[in-house]
Amino acid sequence: MALLEVRNLKTYFPVRSGVLRRHVDDIKAVDDVSFSVEAGTTVGLVGESGSGKSTIGKTLLKLIPATSGEVLYEGRDILPLGEGEFRPLRRQLQMIFQDPFGSLNPRHSILEIVGEALEIHFPSLGRRERADRVSDLLRQVGLQPEMAGRYPHEFSGGQRQRIGIARALAVEPRFIVCDEPVSALDVSVQAQIVNLLQDLQQELGLSYLFIAHDLAVVEHISDHVLVMYRGHIVESAPAERIYADPQHEYTRKLLAAVPKFA
Repeated sequence: MALLEVRNLKTYFPVRSGVLRRHVDDIKAVDDVSFSVEAGTTVGLVGESGSGKSTIGKTLLKLIPATSGEVLYEGRDILPLGEGEFRPLRRQLQMIFQDPFGSLNPRHSILEIVGEALEIHFPSLGRRERADRVSDLLRQVGLQPEMAGRYPHEFSGGQRQRIGIARALAVEPRFIVCDEPVSALDVSVQAQIVNLLQDLQQELGLSYLFIAHDLAVVEHISDHVLVMYRGHIVESAPAERIYADPQHEYTRKLLAAVPKFA
């Protein structure tokens, strides 16, 4: 059984018009999408901006309401669950955001940012235990424990993304949506973050949905690749097959856009 299975997922946004704001149409951001993620694997989700890929990630974690369909986590459909029922599962389903600066509260220290999740989900931990756990998490993502007292503006983009990863890991998740986690970073830093995510996956047995617009980035981390275009999955195949023998015209266009270096 897959760790996460998506069946016929639809996420529509209503278009309203007139003084009475009547519902006249829908933006079909995600339109009848199905796929699965096996435990310990990475599924890459690729498409241009506006294709609906980030909407899928946010819908899976119930940050955006689905219009219809099913999202089964360990065989249980989580979409109908109320917040009270779903809250225990939030520990297991986490997200790493695209913007490593915008997703961190600039008024909070790193100790507070990473420690907040521990305070919510592990209320029995004392202050000293939380601080020790934050130190361990910073080490795990390649940062120094003494950085816990600093604030987001004191870090580079790559370091801030490592902090975002530490925050996601704090609650010991099993499945993480990586929503374009390297697109805002320099190319050299992108490789470091991708390598870190791979190391953490191997160490902790994590499963990822890795969202990106760049097939070159997805190639290095994904076991399976989904290609999304205008709300639909137009191609789904093991990663090596997508790159060796793309079947859909849109996939071929994405591959053609990947820079070639001598």
